[in-house]
Amino acid sequence: MGTALVAELIRQNIEVLVFCREGSVRNERIPKHELVSVKYCDLDRLCSVENDTGKEYDVFFHFAWAGTTGTARNDMHLQNDNVRYALDAVRAAGKFGCKVFIGAGSQAEYGRVEGKLTSDTPVFPENGYGIAKLCAGQMTRIAAHQLGMEHIWMRILSVYGPNDGNQSLVMSVMNSLCAGEIPKCTKGEQMWDYLFSGDAARAFRLAAEKGNDGKTYVLGSGRVRPLKNYIEEIRDVVSPGAQIGFGEIPYAEKQVMYLCADISDLSRDTGYEPQMMFKDGIEQTWRCLVKG
Repeated sequence: MGTALVAELIRQNIEVLVFCREGSVRNERIPKHELVSVKYCDLDRLCSVENDTGKEYDVFFHFAWAGTTGTARNDMHLQNDNVRYALDAVRAAGKFGCKVFIGAGSQAEYGRVEGKLTSDTPVFPENGYGIAKLCAGQMTRIAAHQLGMEHIWMRILSVYGPNDGNQSLVMSVMNSLCAGEIPKCTKGEQMWDYLFSGDAARAFRLAAEKGNDGKTYVLGSGRVRPLKNYIEEIRDVVSPGAQIGFGEIPYAEKQVMYLCADISDLSRDTGYEPQMMFKDGIEQTWRCLVKG
């Protein structure tokens, strides 16, 4: 999401200051451009970061979060730290002159829900990650308003694209097929909503420009189909005819079986509409992976 957003802002001729962790292997993926500069700042240093750029900025996009996968999602102390870091990010945004703070929320804030997700859908997170995201969204809204900033919270569903982490389903299936292995998957009966990272980046940019203060938007494609179909399309791009190990992994104890965004609010307020079809996005992601 971060690199996709930087690329989107460059296309709009917008100057970008990227906060990143020194030594991160992902730093090399930050687009190199005259409009882009980098400031090294770990999450635990956001509380003390100072604006030494001599400039003021318009919008602060907060994506950084520790413990997003596996057992770390229920590391309660770590997730509690993430809430504090999000509040530190609001304070940092104020130091850099920002007028708008946009945070990256998650579908995990909802828990298991049948039907399309809206900003008004009742939330009942079932893990520490979702609880912390919900808390961060609510607390940063108050903190931003206290500093005179507008606040928007974007609850992201499932985003894929170039530079995705290897732990994601899309990348793990691609990597297995590339290695000549049979990807191990669930039965793939989950009804799922996937969004290309470039579309997601454009949604964040439009929300910054046209979104309503205090609003929570749900970010997805608004389209849903069985996860098995998505996996088969990945296979058809990477290794046509390859075998997929459907049913070799059991569903998780609290498996979400239906995930779809209602993007009507986001579309109405900002003009956002997803453009990339899944197969086209997979082809682009695959080309980037092969190129390294």
